[in-house]
Amino acid sequence: MPGLPASSTRFRIGTDDFELDGRPHRVIAGALHYFRVHPDQWADRIRKARLMGLDTIETYVAWNAHSPERGAFDTSAGLDLGRFLDLVHAEGMHAIVRPGPYICAEWDGGGLPGWLFEDPAVGVRRSEPLYLAAVDEFLRRVYEIVAPRQIDHGGPVILVQIENEYGAYGDDADYLRHLVDLTRESGIIVPLTTVDQPTDEMLSRGSLDELHRTGSFGSRATERLATLRRHQPTGPLMCSEFWDGWFDHWGEHHHTTSASDAAAELDALLAAGASVNIYMFHGGTNFGFTNGANHKGTYQSHVTSYDYDAPLDETGSPTAKFFAFRDVIARYRSVPDEVPAMRGDAPAFEVAFDAAVPLADLVPDDAAAWRATDAVPSMDQLGVFRGFALHRVELPASTRTRVLAFGEVRDRAVVSVDGVRIGVIQRDQHETAIAVPPGRILEVLVEDQGRVNYGVRIGEAKGLIGPATLDGEELTGWESLPLDLAAMAASVASASTFVEGDPAPVAFLDGPVLAHASFDMDAPADLFLDTRSWARASPSSTASRSAVTGPAGRSTRSTCRARSSARAATTSSCSRRARRRIRSWRSWRSRSWGTWSRDPRLRVSSGGSGYGPGGARAHPPADPRGPPTPRGDP
Repeated sequence: MPGLPASSTRFRIGTDDFELDGRPHRVIAGALHYFRVHPDQWADRIRKARLMGLDTIETYVAWNAHSPERGAFDTSAGLDLGRFLDLVHAEGMHAIVRPGPYICAEWDGGGLPGWLFEDPAVGVRRSEPLYLAAVDEFLRRVYEIVAPRQIDHGGPVILVQIENEYGAYGDDADYLRHLVDLTRESGIIVPLTTVDQPTDEMLSRGSLDELHRTGSFGSRATERLATLRRHQPTGPLMCSEFWDGWFDHWGEHHHTTSASDAAAELDALLAAGASVNIYMFHGGTNFGFTNGANHKGTYQSHVTSYDYDAPLDETGSPTAKFFAFRDVIARYRSVPDEVPAMRGDAPAFEVAFDAAVPLADLVPDDAAAWRATDAVPSMDQLGVFRGFALHRVELPASTRTRVLAFGEVRDRAVVSVDGVRIGVIQRDQHETAIAVPPGRILEVLVEDQGRVNYGVRIGEAKGLIGPATLDGEELTGWESLPLDLAAMAASVASASTFVEGDPAPVAFLDGPVLAHASFDMDAPADLFLDTRSWARASPSSTASRSAVTGPAGRSTRSTCRARSSARAATTSSCSRRARRRIRSWRSWRSRSWGTWSRDPRLRVSSGGSGYGPGGARAHPPADPRGPPTPRGDP
């Protein structure tokens, strides 16, 4: 492996401490998920972690990112785990790898691929043969990358974690033992850990005696370390997830936590002699359709940004927490004199769309592209594990309004009759039915807004969950189409014409559209698309308008990165989760399909999460519910 020295060292767990080459060693790590950061920026983020005083980088491994299809294992570009670990080593730092297979992480499905559950017999996070066979294939591929990069072989990896907060989900000791055996058989010789929230029940259920227990929490460090010590009587205490911020759901205020309070908790951890992994050091972005969701009575989709109010914000700029944490760490070890430069923000600008195509014009006419079924299929039954599906059915003749109902809608359905949109059914509003006027052809456009990543709903199917009924009678004879958004985006891009200056305004019609805009850049840069000026008409009144928003009071943005001197072009579908690639850019999303109340324009700024127009810092109010509590219940 290039960049790794031939010399070998050892990292082990001693009676009281971690031991590096036989000497006591405290781990001060920070979480940085390679799959949430543009690969061109990995080295920059790793370097900034070292400048804050960290000695270790921790990362999850997202199974469904590497294996979007059964049998696939992609390690190209932003999924090159080996290159990421080599960059950590080149910076003189250690690495902790947490391959799951379940990772939570506010990531789509907690990292478990949707295709894994096509067969309803597959068990979730337990010693069920079909599940274990798929897990084994994935982990073996991961360990082929990790094993030669262990510290014993001259690499950076010092710890590997088994599963993730398993005590909150199950107590199948045979499942955990299977993961341990596979890990050791795959050549992993560094210490193995587990992590659980610091309750007696979770710590006792989520580990094995041969594994080193660690905790996950963000406050009351002294109390929670004491709980952890009862279950891990020897060896070092470690908080493997020190929650320094929190994630956001759509419609909420951006979660922030006090830098001084977080620094005081970090100080308490270090004063107790504990090791720590700061979660997150840099959160990054949920690119494409990769955000997860919570469901504790109400479905809550996570936003595209994973800023997390971390020491480095979504743009990679140091925040107040960076300097507060650096000051705390400096009390316990030396930190570099150098600090990262603050990032300057370029003026915001607007871009007009040069093409807009109704979704109906992009749907293939070829009957062979549609799948005919008697009962309405879920997205999983169609082989759609992220994105959208379109369903249509011929309605029984009638002259009166009837009620269309489904068992469940997961997660958002736009309902049309004879090409006219009549309304939306939304899971987060606990809706399952809608009034349908007389007509011939019913169409339902279904959107997966993120698979649940925590709790008992992990592994559930997406889309329309039957039965579909009309006034209580089952509606049959469906045709369904997985939407190939990449092909549709290419069609819209080909319909656009590049002209110097602003193009003529594009007319937006009622219903779903895909739109295209482009602009030039002189050099690579992170940019954010602000869609707060976009609006959609209510289906019942053209006078009613609602803003296209994400977290309450914030613009809907996520990171875009354009290559030097490239003409950057995007096709957007104006959907809550419909985000297109912008050539080599990171993707973005807006709120919902709908009718635009005026000619929309893209406002583009270099300010990231928490920034207002023009890149000026905006400080939305703190969440009124107070500081975060255990994961999945902020």
